[in-house]
Amino acid sequence: MAHDPHGVFARMREAGPVHTIVAPDGSPAWLVTRHADVQAALGDPRFSLDKSNARPGGYKGFELPPALDANLLNMDPPDHTRLRRLAGQAFTARHTANLRPELERAAQTLADDLAGHERVDLVRDFATPFAVGAISELLGVPAESRTDFRTWTNAVLGADATREGIRATVREMYTFFVALLAAKRANPGPDLLSALIAARDADDRLSEDELTSLAFLLLFAGYENSANLMAGALYAMVDDEVLRDALRADPEAVPTLVEEVARHMSPALLAIRRFPLEDLELGGVTIPAGDTVLLSIAAANRDPRRYPHADRIRLDRPDPARHLSFGQGIHYCIGAPLARLEGEIAVRTVLTRFPKIRRHAPISWQPSIRVRGLSSLPVELGG
Repeated sequence: MAHDPHGVFARMREAGPVHTIVAPDGSPAWLVTRHADVQAALGDPRFSLDKSNARPGGYKGFELPPALDANLLNMDPPDHTRLRRLAGQAFTARHTANLRPELERAAQTLADDLAGHERVDLVRDFATPFAVGAISELLGVPAESRTDFRTWTNAVLGADATREGIRATVREMYTFFVALLAAKRANPGPDLLSALIAARDADDRLSEDELTSLAFLLLFAGYENSANLMAGALYAMVDDEVLRDALRADPEAVPTLVEEVARHMSPALLAIRRFPLEDLELGGVTIPAGDTVLLSIAAANRDPRRYPHADRIRLDRPDPARHLSFGQGIHYCIGAPLARLEGEIAVRTVLTRFPKIRRHAPISWQPSIRVRGLSSLPVELGG
């Protein structure tokens, strides 16, 4: 499945809206594949993200320690509402727009570094450092502390990840975040982590586990999703000369490209697991309370019932932002404005600086059944 997730999801989507499967953790689960059903479930408060609502003997997951597990992906209101309100202040559309000049300078600096080479890898040399730098600056992670997040991601989300390997990586991540938060508490700055620490220490609105978990989620998810979306947009632009010419003729279409890539390549193949609080009917199937439900964002985003020519990237698609890649309802991705802005800046920068760019070798994808992202995008810059 990791090699052709869209093909697998397409066959399942056409076979039926809901399927019984074995989840990545080895437990039984329901997989939902059609757009209407996925959209309905994403916004339905009868589906809980809190693992305490899973039935006994069912969902196992990563078994994160409490200090990393008390995050937005494992919470329902009112705790979810409280944490999201605190973190969301840094990710509003207005605040993100104010980051544009700084992000544009960072993209130009990376492009300057690329300019001295004939061949580069746009994932390794541009998308990943751009995404890591952006979220690190927002959170206040010092440059010398920016470790290899891609290695962590592959160790946890890779198709060949083992439970022992995941536990070892989680311990490493926990050590990193404890040290980072201790440093920010000793020397606070004008950044989001310092603000979250102040909220905990002054008003006790965050427990220590909530603070560590939120820092973990914002950094880990904030870099990974943005890097995958950015790399996908660069790949679409580099690999399709007609599309590239259309973007040159109409640079205002770049945000549409980013939205179409978010839909077409779906950086998250699956939404975070959910647990019905009561027996529910979805897609004509009754799902018992407490069972694990996986919503296939990738399958929904290519459902021809919702999107004509769903397997194509189209710059003339009406309402291009009407996809499900960033979720729906109260669990809509908090970092969506930042991911969109990074993708737009990346495409504009590379398209302008390297008009003769072209791919010179096959691409490769991350070996994961949970996320969809390029692990390499080799290109010739073309002088």
